[in-house]
Amino acid sequence: MSIINDRLLGIHDDALILQERSLKLRAENIANADTPGYKARVMSFDQAMEAALQTKSSSQTGRLMTEDPRQIGGGASSSIREGFSVPDAPALDGNTVDVDKERVGFTQDAVGYQTTLSFLNSRVAGIKKALSGQ
Repeated sequence: MSIINDRLLGIHDDALILQERSLKLRAENIANADTPGYKARVMSFDQAMEAALQTKSSSQTGRLMTEDPRQIGGGASSSIREGFSVPDAPALDGNTVDVDKERVGFTQDAVGYQTTLSFLNSRVAGIKKALSGQ
């Protein structure tokens, strides 16, 4: 299954997983903007994507391949590295969420997610069309 995904979907299946995780982190940060002591979490999409690409290339060179990204050593989810954001001006209660930055980041991530999803939908539609002989 992994080889089929790599050839048909390229890196876009991993990108979708990583963008979804980034959206969840930002939503959690926004939801906890008023929670005293909450530390905003972030992930570097670029670093996570690079790690996912390295995982894919190493799996094609003979390493154990997995069919589900939740399995050990599989897919983009194993390459997600989260950290904590450093605020420009931390709140007195210890909360490090900058709501404005999180909203802008959430919007950017949502646009990237939608773009990747649209690409995958068109790719799947093209594959269906080819398989049906049209």
